[in-house]
Amino acid sequence: MTEILLITGGGRGIGAATARLAVERGYGVCISYLSNHIAAQTLVSELQNLGGTALALQADVGVESEVVRLFEQLDAELGPLTALVNNAGILEQQMRLDQMDAARLHRVFTTNVVGSFLCAREAVKRMSTVHGGKGGAIVNVSSTASRLGAPGEYVDYAASKGAIDAFTLGLAKEVATEGIRVNGVRPGVIYTEIHASGGEPGRVDRVKSGVPMLRGGEPEEVAKAILWLLSAEASYTTGTLLDVSGGR
Repeated sequence: MTEILLITGGGRGIGAATARLAVERGYGVCISYLSNHIAAQTLVSELQNLGGTALALQADVGVESEVVRLFEQLDAELGPLTALVNNAGILEQQMRLDQMDAARLHRVFTTNVVGSFLCAREAVKRMSTVHGGKGGAIVNVSSTASRLGAPGEYVDYAASKGAIDAFTLGLAKEVATEGIRVNGVRPGVIYTEIHASGGEPGRVDRVKSGVPMLRGGEPEEVAKAILWLLSAEASYTTGTLLDVSGGR
């Protein structure tokens, strides 16, 4: 049976790198995207040209009805889900807390935290042996910001990822006897487009001198960690937060 993997926010960056590697390893892959239809469809075409099974579905993970629809469409078009990567996440313009308003906080926490909870909920309903499933694996994409705090830039983003760390640990214990493993990866400074969202596309090169390895990471390096955590090689690993951060 083909393993079926959903990667939320999979159209670019770490999500896209994970999709490419997953297809190489024989997964059928669905990527969800919020608004960039062209990027998502371009990636799907690339994956299909590699001989893989791939699908892109639009959904706002912070909206419960859209998450339910996403999983129902996935059920109908690819079959039973066996793996989830909660990758969808946002950050906003760099600023201090005393400049932030409640609307920003709601946006960040709705996508990064509520979205991950809702997607994991739907995955558990399908994978858990309690619900008649055959088990599976979930990887939550956190960030080293969860333990560094991102002062002066993104304390809201860092706090949202701290919530993901706690969620990963709790859910792992909750479903450990139901055939589901739940782990997290915490990327450090990685060359992706997300830094432009914060207003500093070149942020990695500015801060890489503070990384012990003196370089930024590539999305593919995070993808390899994610695929390991999803794989049978990590069969006795759950509730683990794996830093992919060059030692930072």
